[in-house]
Amino acid sequence: MRIDKIGMTTAAALVASLAMAQGAVAETVLRIGMTAADIPRTLGQPDQGFEGNRFSGLTMYDALTMWDLSSADKASVLIPGLATEWKVDDVDKKKWTFKLRPGVTFHDGSPFNADAVVWNVDKVLNKEAPQFDASQVGITTSRMPTLVSAKKIDDMTVEMTTREPDSFLPINLTNLFMASPAKWQKFFDAAAGADAKAKALAAWDAFAKDASGTGPWKMSGFTPRERLELAKNDKYWDKARIPHVDKMVLLPMPEANARTAALLSGQVDWVEAPAPDAVPEIKQRGFVIYANEEPHVWPWQFSRIEGSPWNDIRVRKAANLCVDREGLKDGLLGGLMVPATGTFEPGHPWRGNVTFQIKYDKAAAQKLMQEAGFGPNKHLAVKVQTSASGSGQMMPLPMNEYLQQALAECYFDVQFDVIEWNTLITNWRRGAKDPSANGSNAVNVTYAAMDPFFALVRFLQSSMAPPVSNNWGFINETKYDELVTKARQTFDPAARDAMLAELHAASVNDAAFLYVAHDVAPRAMSPKVKGFVQPKSWFVYFSQISLAP
Repeated sequence: MRIDKIGMTTAAALVASLAMAQGAVAETVLRIGMTAADIPRTLGQPDQGFEGNRFSGLTMYDALTMWDLSSADKASVLIPGLATEWKVDDVDKKKWTFKLRPGVTFHDGSPFNADAVVWNVDKVLNKEAPQFDASQVGITTSRMPTLVSAKKIDDMTVEMTTREPDSFLPINLTNLFMASPAKWQKFFDAAAGADAKAKALAAWDAFAKDASGTGPWKMSGFTPRERLELAKNDKYWDKARIPHVDKMVLLPMPEANARTAALLSGQVDWVEAPAPDAVPEIKQRGFVIYANEEPHVWPWQFSRIEGSPWNDIRVRKAANLCVDREGLKDGLLGGLMVPATGTFEPGHPWRGNVTFQIKYDKAAAQKLMQEAGFGPNKHLAVKVQTSASGSGQMMPLPMNEYLQQALAECYFDVQFDVIEWNTLITNWRRGAKDPSANGSNAVNVTYAAMDPFFALVRFLQSSMAPPVSNNWGFINETKYDELVTKARQTFDPAARDAMLAELHAASVNDAAFLYVAHDVAPRAMSPKVKGFVQPKSWFVYFSQISLAP
């Protein structure tokens, strides 16, 4: 009798084991190699630039407004997110009303409502709020610099107030992700600490390891610097964006050749920015390459502080004329770029009347440099701070070495200060006057160009100088400031576009940056990856992706 029980127990255990094994086999897991050297922060406001937003922001979290990423052919436009509609006040243009989406819950089951919105605004704007977290402020407020406060009107209505009339606010709010106040409060209540501030820090640290947003993916595993595991949220409010795979695993792989090797060996299913020289082999082995021009610029951003060599417009124009962008595209990058002649190319509504035609004209560049006092026997020393990898940085070291060689022919002596990507982002917000610039008079940080603030305002308006936002070089031009103010205070789209076009043209005609390339966001994937749409955006939808057996 005892033997029978044991046999039955063993058989039951075997059946259970087989069932578990079958379940494990049935689970679909998408593995992605990122360009980031570390997992972007998971506590609600990511770091690591827009790669952080892509992988640990828009996956686990939602914002009040979001981008439509459903098309590979049309530009991504602003659409409702956790807010269903919004409107600026008819009289006071500094006040906005946002109607919230009903029936949404955080991953921990707590409700999303107006209290949650106010709580999340306060986490980065209100120093007196218990949940205020200084570590989340810089990367967030520099992307929405005019927002002052949020006030609950009723459970499903919030009033936002800006420092000045700002027609860009709904766009800026795509960067404010909604974390669960209830989940954070539980961590705060359980935290040890000498005071409320210490407890808050501990609560945020705990929250980062067990996050709760409203997004289509939920955190299921997290190992700092190694991997982030996300599971599908089958209760997501947008049924069309409930993920088709069970789990997504994100792996930091900052080196392009290592990413490519991981894909070819089957360690991952998808890599961001594969090594360009490996593209033929990737295709020959049956993998799929996706690319699409995105609103993106790969530039050098010039210092304009006293003593900078870039204060001479002849020098700025010479640098722009000394780069063979077609050679860079067809040679080093294997066709995976679009030559940049500004932030926006001809045909874009914000292009404007550009009179300085950026092209490869070495003779004209040399002439300008000679007029500025330089020549074969007197080179101009410039120093550029850059990174070895990072979100949208493409191939920063080889590309910068290409520029170094090209500019040498126009009497420039280029030196580099190479630092880690996230450190570079931090330094970018500190500016050219800060010791972190390490003597650099230019910085190489790629930027998004999908909206007026990100593309133009944060670089050109004098009041956006550090620590407010990303005017790293302290540009201070009255004409830029006047145009920005007019565009911000214009709520008619056509009239605002005209002002933005004028602003863009003025900046290109001044050679405000060294404009080099637009990224095409190359991604290489296993043929098992199905349903992917590469939008004209920095961001993507992961939800519609499936994996073939």
